[in-house]
Amino acid sequence: MEVKSCKMCKSLFNYIGGVPLCPKCKDELEEKFAQVKEYINENKKASISDIAKDNEVPVQQIKQWVREERLIFTEDSAIMLECENCGAQIRTGRFCDKCKSETFRGISELGRKKEAPKVTKERRERERMRFLDN
Repeated sequence: MEVKSCKMCKSLFNYIGGVPLCPKCKDELEEKFAQVKEYINENKKASISDIAKDNEVPVQQIKQWVREERLIFTEDSAIMLECENCGAQIRTGRFCDKCKSETFRGISELGRKKEAPKVTKERRERERMRFLDN
């Protein structure tokens, strides 16, 4: 087990993985998340700066939740983020639908193209293990 300093309160804790936050700060952050989510449901047209100010949460944290797809803004919301690949306007996540599908298609093609090399008799003979007699 690894001991780390909490990113928020600087106290030491047993680090297991993920964001280096102590259990107390993780719980507080989850409470803030629930509060922000409820605020967005009640104030659908609020700007991201208003959401941050009214809930005492940094704008970066709200953007992080959106990138993680934990928060999704409705179609009538003025809040938009940019796709990290092409810059298109999106409401949640890191990439637009077009970039997601292109990436998935590229990965699928890579998996299909990779074929096992043919092993010929000459290659097998050339690559076989040899022992020296003493």
